[in-house]
Formats: sequence, structure tokens, C-alpha cells
Amino acid sequence: MKQLRSLLNVFFILLLAGGLLTAYRPQQATPVRPPNIIYIYADDLGYAELGCYGQQKIRTPNLDQIAREGMRFTQHYTSMPVCAPARCMLLTGKHGGHAYIRGNYEMGGFADSLEGGQMPLYPGAFTIGRMLQQSGYKTACIGKWGLGMANTTGNPNEQGFDYFYGYLDQKQAHNYYPTHLWENGKPDRLNNPVIDVHRKLTPETATPDAFAYYRGNDYAIDKMAQKAQNFIRQNKNGPFFLYLPFTVPHASLQAPEAAVKEYADKFDDKPYLGQQSYASTPYPRATYAAMITYMDTKVGQIMQLLKELKLDDNTLVMFSSDNGATFNGGVEAAYFNSVGKLRGLKMDVYEGGIREPMLARWPGKIKAGQVTDQVSVQYDLLATLADLIGYKQPLTTDGVSFLPTLLGKPTRQQQHPFLYWEYPEKGGQLAIRMGNWKAVKTNLRKNRATPWELYDLSGDVSETTNVAAQHPDLLRQFDAIVAKEHRPTHVNEWEIINPKF
Repeated sequence: MKQLRSLLNVFFILLLAGGLLTAYRPQQATPVRPPNIIYIYADDLGYAELGCYGQQKIRTPNLDQIAREGMRFTQHYTSMPVCAPARCMLLTGKHGGHAYIRGNYEMGGFADSLEGGQMPLYPGAFTIGRMLQQSGYKTACIGKWGLGMANTTGNPNEQGFDYFYGYLDQKQAHNYYPTHLWENGKPDRLNNPVIDVHRKLTPETATPDAFAYYRGNDYAIDKMAQKAQNFIRQNKNGPFFLYLPFTVPHASLQAPEAAVKEYADKFDDKPYLGQQSYASTPYPRATYAAMITYMDTKVGQIMQLLKELKLDDNTLVMFSSDNGATFNGGVEAAYFNSVGKLRGLKMDVYEGGIREPMLARWPGKIKAGQVTDQVSVQYDLLATLADLIGYKQPLTTDGVSFLPTLLGKPTRQQQHPFLYWEYPEKGGQLAIRMGNWKAVKTNLRKNRATPWELYDLSGDVSETTNVAAQHPDLLRQFDAIVAKEHRPTHVNEWEIINPKF
């Protein structure tokens, strides 16, 4: 009996030990799901046109909330001060001396029958979309593409985007009530008549009916926002990348009547009759403000959807603009103080044309309420997202990852030795930022030997005092940077450094 009891005791001890081992068996780690990424890109939005950047006349509560809950950049730049090249450089990580597309090379015309788009991207370009596709992301571009029509090598579905909806041709994007938008290479017909937004009015013809000509039924921003929300819902099990280049507030000045009414009695408006091209409107200031607030509302709806789908904590949301505020189409940048103290507007390489708002929000990863003066540029985005997802293949990029800044690790943040802009339009322009020094050349087409202007941005952000004569050593450094960074272009009209014609 004693032997039996001893054997039973051993048996129970072994059972107990086995149970304990089972209870304390290490659990396999749950794979960490890569973050979703949403990059919202405004069109011609000035540096100071959001409340969080000091705007006093235009309401942007949802974007201001993103700033409060995340990080606001004060020294972030576009890669180029106009639409198509800024988008190319954003997506491919190249600056103006290396990028394939360096200007707004227009093809076709404004009429639907002449829709031809812009210079297409070359086949197989390495874009952010392609990199994320290779890394298991579903990718979408919803908004304005501007890098080639669907029947060209620039087709977004062939350049890294599983889904596309919006304008392929930025000339068509001058009209917020188009007859169609494009969905994966096919026209999506909208309930709008044909509208020639460049038809001018006169004081005699500016009747309510004449102004009503420029309004349709299906507002393009509504369609884009709906498609964006659909994409998020369909890919909520992720990961997904949504590139959302809205066309707001690029002229034409067109917005739903209810949105305009919010501002209609606030700005002492005078009718705009198309003198500087684009659609006429009885309330140009109110319409401009309404367009920005309308986009802000759509951003708010996307942020709410992320919360509803419980994607909020695992989604990095960024917001910026392609260039500074515009100068035509009835837009009054001075009235809205659109670029703050900065000099210049769209198409200028002065700060007002290239310094952009930039917001980033990622709960739990980006600390709320942060403001950074990290000098960064949109051709950094490719390197930043590669860093974010741990992309292992070598990159050919002019960018530097600003992920350490986003994550609050400034000691790990690599700094740019310089930022470089080479802009062949508006007479031919160059700009280089090196530390707080900013060098600019303009009118290069007329005078290849045009001298550098030099500004110290640490005390002269408005670029009012040219100190080039006091710093010949710096000018020689800028000359050397141009010689090193410029590569010949494939388009004669874009060659401003070493033209052969």
C-alpha cells in the first residue's frame, strides 16, 4: 500500500507539474499589423490658410484638431511650386534636378474631346504606391493625378495604385462640376452639363442665371470623399495606403451654395467676372473660404470613420499642399493673408511659393500638441514611409526620412545638407536652402549669368534683404551644388542650366 501511495503521489506531482508548464507556456507573439497610411494633399493651399497656422478668416476645425492631436511642421517644403512636378517628386522621392517631370507639360485641351493630360510618368517608375504594393499594402489614389492619362505609361493603375478615382488631367480639374471623373481607366459619368469655366462675363451679362451656369449637380469633392471612405471600409482589415490629392482650393472658385452661404455676408464681396480666367462667381472671397472649409469637413468625416472602424490608433494621417496660394482666378491671397509673412506665391521659389503646411497624426506614436521646426521637404516622403514599414530594398532617392521627428526621436534625425529646387517655368528659377541660408536665382532664361540672391531665413523669413555681396564664399558653394545636382532633362523647355538650343 505504501508503494501504491508513493506511486500515486508521484503521478499527481507529475500531473501538477505538467499543468503548470502548460499554464506558463510562452505564447507566440501576435504579428504586428503594419500601420495604415493616409496622405491628404491640398491644391494651391497657402502656408497660412489653416487656423493652426494663424488663419483668421477661414474655419478649419478638423485640420486644426489634427494639429492639436499630432505634430505641426513649421519648415516643411514642397518639391516644386506647381502641380505636376510637385506630385511627381512627392511620389518618386526626387528633387528638381533629378526628377523626370519638372514642369506642367500640358497635352490636349480643355474640352472633353481634347482631354490629353500632362507629361506621363515613364513605365515602371518607382513610386510610393509601388513600394507599398510590394510590401503588402492595398493602394489608392483618389483626387487629382496630373501624371498622364489612362492610355499612357502614366496610368496610375500601372504606377503603383490598385485603385484610382478622380481627375487624370489637371486642366479638367479647373472645373469642380465636370461631366466625368475617371475610375480605373474608365470615365464615370456625372450628373453635370458641359461647363466652360473659362467663359467670361461682363457687368451687363452678370445675372443670377449667368452665374448659375458655373454650378452643376455632382460636386467633385463629394465624389472623391465618398470613394475615399469606400476604400477605407473595403480595406479595413488592411494595411492600406490612401493618397488623397483633393483639388481644393485650386481655382475655379466653385462650391455648393449652402457652403458659400456660410461666408456670403462676411467679406464685403464684389463679383468676379473671369478677368483672370476660371469661373465667374458673385462671391469670390466667400467661395474661396467655403472651398477650404468644405475640404476640412470631408477630412473630419474621414477621421470620424477611422474611429468608427477602430482604425484610428493604427493609422498615420498626414496633410500638406502641393504649392503656395495662387494669384489668379479671382483668388485674393493678400486679403486672406494666405502665406503669412512669406514672400511669393504659386510658381515662385521664394518661401511663399514652396513652404507648406504639414500635419501628422498617429495616436500613441506621435505625441499630441507637438510643433517642429525640422527642415523637411516632400521628396522626403518616400524615404520616410520606407523607414516606417521597414522596407529592405535599396532606395534611389534625394529624400531623408523624417520618421525620427514624427516619433519624437530628434537625436536620430538625419539632417539635409541642403534642399534643392530647379524650376524651369516663370522665366527659369533656382533655389537652395542650406542651413538658414536661402539662395535664389530668377529669370535664368533671359540671363544665364543672373546673380544669386541670398537671404538669412533665421532673421529674414520674408526674404527682404539680399546679403549676397557679403558672402561670396557661400555663393561658390551654391554654384557647386547646382553643378553636382543638375542632370540634363529629356525636354528642351525644361533645360535652364545647360541648354543646347
